Amino acid sequence: MSTENAQPLWQPDSERIADARITKFQTWAAEQHGAPADGGYAALHSWSVAEPEVFWKAVTEWFDVRFSTPYARVLGDRSMPGASWFPGATLNYAEHALRATATRADEPALLHVDETHDPRPVTWAQLRRQVGSLAAELRALGVRPGDRVSGYLPNIPEAVVALLATAAVGGVWTSCAPDFGARSVLDRFQQVEPVVLFTIDGYRYGGKQHDRRDTVTELRAELPTLRAVVHIPVLGTEAPEGALDWSALTGADVEPVFEQVPFDHPLWVLYSSGTTGLPKAIVQSQGGILVEHLKQLGLHCDLGPEDRFFWYTSTGWMMWNFLVSGLLTGTTVVLYDGSPGYPDTGAQWRVAELTRATLYGTSAAYVMACRKAEVHPSRDYDLSSVRCVATTGSPLPPDGFRWLHDEVRDDLWIASVSGGTDVCSCFAGAVPTLPVYIGELQAPGLGTDLQSWDPSGEPLTDEVGELVVTNPMPSMPIYFWNDPDGSRYHDSYFDTYPGVWRHGDWITVTSRGSVVIHGRSDSTLNRQGVRMGSADIYEAVERLPEIKESLVIGLEQPDGGYWMPLFVHLTPGATLDDALLGRIKQTIREQLSPRHVPDEVIEVPGIPHTLTGKRIEVPVKRLLQGTPLDKAVNVGSIDNLDLLHFYEDLARKRA
Repeated sequence: MSTENAQPLWQPDSERIADARITKFQTWAAEQHGAPADGGYAALHSWSVAEPEVFWKAVTEWFDVRFSTPYARVLGDRSMPGASWFPGATLNYAEHALRATATRADEPALLHVDETHDPRPVTWAQLRRQVGSLAAELRALGVRPGDRVSGYLPNIPEAVVALLATAAVGGVWTSCAPDFGARSVLDRFQQVEPVVLFTIDGYRYGGKQHDRRDTVTELRAELPTLRAVVHIPVLGTEAPEGALDWSALTGADVEPVFEQVPFDHPLWVLYSSGTTGLPKAIVQSQGGILVEHLKQLGLHCDLGPEDRFFWYTSTGWMMWNFLVSGLLTGTTVVLYDGSPGYPDTGAQWRVAELTRATLYGTSAAYVMACRKAEVHPSRDYDLSSVRCVATTGSPLPPDGFRWLHDEVRDDLWIASVSGGTDVCSCFAGAVPTLPVYIGELQAPGLGTDLQSWDPSGEPLTDEVGELVVTNPMPSMPIYFWNDPDGSRYHDSYFDTYPGVWRHGDWITVTSRGSVVIHGRSDSTLNRQGVRMGSADIYEAVERLPEIKESLVIGLEQPDGGYWMPLFVHLTPGATLDDALLGRIKQTIREQLSPRHVPDEVIEVPGIPHTLTGKRIEVPVKRLLQGTPLDKAVNVGSIDNLDLLHFYEDLARKRA
């Protein structure tokens, strides 16, 4: 490892370690289940992956998971894919999400903030009553266990109520954000054939109102399985003809009735980014999400009733589902509906201040944008309540760690985490009792046997390899929708190493037990046998003040050669002259590897992303290889399709 990381950036003090819920869990699990009392997190993690049945039983007991019928055993079948968790057990996710009402009825379950930055609370009692009323109405509409219920909604309290009411009746929830166009939504919803659609008339973003009524009309016309459409008047318009009004469905004072469903009953459908075809419709279970999120939020994120949990997300990203699960720990969940950069780049810090967030989650890209814009969070906002800033979406570069440490607080727990929509959780990241090293995720998660493997399936330490998980996680998909023989599911994760989950990321597991993410392995840069993740290039190049964003591609040529262009989107006023070109190449040569100096540096009008904000490397690579646009990318999954024409034209010129 580099000498830079000889010393941690942050180290929890003894009081913080003693107070952490994970410490108390370890002490209890040692007494009750034979977990190691000594050896700290490393010993606890080793036990959790060596004894998964004992570990997950302990998790359900520690968090008092209510099984209405008992399970026969913890892990009925541990093969992957196809692991069977808690066979025989029945429960309900929504019942657990609303349990804090018993002790905190008049305290806020949700804090809703929009661009006016005026937090509006929804108490636990109000949330439970609305869920009870809506669940009864869904049953009256004929919604039965297994029926799909969809939401075309922003990050507002109504979306949480709709999800929980759906789960209460045993329905299967699925949602898209209202910035998705009709084609993108239909690519997702048409696969699962929803019977109810919750919609809005529009939303507010970037200081403007965005009317979505025409899109909703198109969705209604193209989803023939709908029995009901529910209108939520965010912009204050009347319900369209044939639609039900939200307030009429949520006004009754009804105790919720929670359908007791099998542990592996589907809870929701999430979607892969779908950049190269129809998005994968990923189905996760009520029980699997319940126990995985209790572990992740209650132990790793150290959340409890006194906390406020804010993560900047939309309903089209798995982090929204993860955020809602904060309710499982009795935590107040902060819902921010608005632009991350309005009225200025510091917008998210203002929300953290206003809501007194204790755990604030964002994207690595936002942190780096704040650094570039010279935002000064601790100078301009009262962030004294924030104990942890967590980042995901892409690896947090070393400069991001330093900036958070310097500009927020030197005693700040920085949790860079990495997981995926595929498991709706983290493979590695936050551990409140471990030190934080620059550029590194603290450790793999409990119960997650995360390893780095070489092509022959041998584990690596302090070397780059494939991210694999060698034992099942409860939140792994129970199946993909419309994948009757399981072939698409199998081919997505298990075709490289039979029986072992391969995620598609390059990682290093360090000798100290931490994890470094290097980017996607399917877009890895391999020059003369030396592999490097694209994230490493971005981290180095985007330190230069002239570079707003970049995209790097490695192309195998028919003659056996290798062409590696670097595309750069410049900041306003910057010019790609010989001086800047020289500094880009010098930066990569000196900080990374002379082999990975790009063959060409090409200025572009912008970098295309998926709708959830990830750079699309593989589709651009396919375009440059001559694949037609409609075959190289699912056009409905891209934030700005016009940007792709640049790469199309470049491919034509090169041909």
